[in-house]
Amino acid sequence: MIFDNPGSGSLAYSPCRYGNSKLEFRGPRRPLEQPYCAAVGGTETYGKFVPKPYPALIEEATGLQMVNLGCINAGLDVFLNDASLMDVVAGAQVTIFQALGAHNMSNRFYVVHPRRNDRFLRASAMLKALYPGVDFTEFHFTRHMLSVLKQKSPSSFEIVVAELQMAWQARMRKLAGRVPGDKILLWLPGRPPGYGQPCDGLGEDPLFVTQHMLDTVRSYFTRVVEFEPSPEALARGAEGMVHGEADEAAAASLPGPAVHEELAEVLSGTLRELLAI
Repeated sequence: MIFDNPGSGSLAYSPCRYGNSKLEFRGPRRPLEQPYCAAVGGTETYGKFVPKPYPALIEEATGLQMVNLGCINAGLDVFLNDASLMDVVAGAQVTIFQALGAHNMSNRFYVVHPRRNDRFLRASAMLKALYPGVDFTEFHFTRHMLSVLKQKSPSSFEIVVAELQMAWQARMRKLAGRVPGDKILLWLPGRPPGYGQPCDGLGEDPLFVTQHMLDTVRSYFTRVVEFEPSPEALARGAEGMVHGEADEAAAASLPGPAVHEELAEVLSGTLRELLAI
């Protein structure tokens, strides 16, 4: 196992870039001159704290070259706004899209950073009118802002959530429409059951995404994989993760290596069916 620094307790993620994209992904970098499949997603797809995330395990199991395009704390905007990245996705034989939360993307109520989608930039006049008296300059992250808005007015917060959910569906249809090859939509629970609700009280990841929302975009994808880890994999928790003491809580909130192994087995079977291998 390779570490950033001996004794540091952190993995070497070998960050790399593709094309002219300014985004850094988990390496090693894969050559795009030969056939490949892509995995697009957030922190779970990136595999933070996990020595071998599910894209690497799929590659080992199937022999298919997998390009890991997972971004930590990503929303849908980070992919749609990056032309170079979308070119990489368009060249894939099959692309796996992790269903990401609806909170980390720009909408009619607020704007997020184009690359770091968890960063809140500014509120629209609509949101300021909905929440008069709130000083939005105090917020730097979307979850913090949303948690405060929920506390101040649950009824107004329902209007915000409805907007995010509509925007998510439209954005997912747009994303799928820009990819010519086979597409797999992956539902991956971001927080293992039993870990507890996030302290901000907003709910489980992927945030605000419901079964109904999945159903409305289902026809835009070749397959939809709604993955549920086994109790045995969940019981192993963070076993096998690599992290420092300060990251213990963060690691515990993410799928562990055992969950990645089960997910890779499921997705490997799906890819074999689609590619007839």
